[in-house]
Amino acid sequence: MKTIDRYHKWIEWSQEDRVYIGKCPDLITGTHGDDPIELYGELCEVVEGVIQHFEAEGKTLPPSRTRPMQEVS
Repeated sequence: MKTIDRYHKWIEWSQEDRVYIGKCPDLITGTHGDDPIELYGELCEVVEGVIQHFEAEGKTLPPSRTRPMQEVS
């Protein structure tokens, strides 16, 4: 399993902002965009960049605490 796969990422529509929001709360606050498919790719790139930064700095990544609902139940 790749490190990025440990972190839950999702895209949701924000009616208030009228834009799609990409989230990975264990590592970043989020990104936004108009196309959910493109946004997911961008979100993965951002998350991968955060992971690489942690590794380059020799820092320990935070634990993945946000889990999909099927794993919670």
